[in-house]
Amino acid sequence: MQIGILYATLAYVAWGIFPVYFHQVASVPALEVVLHRTLWSMVLLAVVLAARRQLAWVLALRRQPRVVAAFLLSALLLSANWVIYVWAVHNQHVVDASLGYFILPLVNVALGLVFLGERPRRGQWMALAVAACGVLWLTVQTGRLPWIALVLALTFGFYGLLRKTAVLGAIEGLALETALLAPLALGLLAWWTLTGQAAWPRADAATQAWLLAAGPITAVPLLLFAAGARRIPLATMGVLQYISPTLQFALGVWLFGEAVQPARLAGFAMIWAALALYTLEGVWQRRWAMRPRP
Repeated sequence: MQIGILYATLAYVAWGIFPVYFHQVASVPALEVVLHRTLWSMVLLAVVLAARRQLAWVLALRRQPRVVAAFLLSALLLSANWVIYVWAVHNQHVVDASLGYFILPLVNVALGLVFLGERPRRGQWMALAVAACGVLWLTVQTGRLPWIALVLALTFGFYGLLRKTAVLGAIEGLALETALLAPLALGLLAWWTLTGQAAWPRADAATQAWLLAAGPITAVPLLLFAAGARRIPLATMGVLQYISPTLQFALGVWLFGEAVQPARLAGFAMIWAALALYTLEGVWQRRWAMRPRP
């Protein structure tokens, strides 16, 4: 339990400062960045697995088509999340992206309820209701659904659910996900490069180095997340998760200068209040459970 909390916390801190990295590769289109993330992550994970002699599970996959299908689905969810997130950072929507990850803990609670039978308590239901009011307020203020936030929350919420129930370990699962997407990523990059559509050959040396670094920058937090998700309940993951959007929101406002109108800030405030309520309710429940009985 404790090591799971540590893994998850480190993953969320790393994701919280991701906008800084994506600003370094802002000259490269979002989809192309994701293709590099996929390929270099696969290369890194293949080297690690080979060095640790952890490749026997690959042969067993021939008799487990359902496992492969499940990881293909999680890979597609992850890649969709990556594309939307990178696009949001490149187009000055870091604050909108942070909203998605503020909503995610409550999405995790809902998914735990529907798919895992994790029954929310009364305080958790109240937190969900307050957060829903915040999303509704933001929708009314902008005149449209906050689609960036909702897509990010739903894609990563379902990804976390699939990884929590996966039969493979953290590193094996991520290696399989990237391997399933690698042929498509390699084919697209090769085609774009040959036809002159790729941005990376024309990028400066620093940008190319940042693209190569996408492997460890991508893989390490995901491995920490997957290892944490297998050890602690989704509800606990939900509490820890707001570390990431808090850091993203701070970077969007103070480092990248994104404006937040007071009316929109009220919607964020409702979601923060929901998270605070959820956290305090969990602390109270743990203290009550540990209370000595006569």
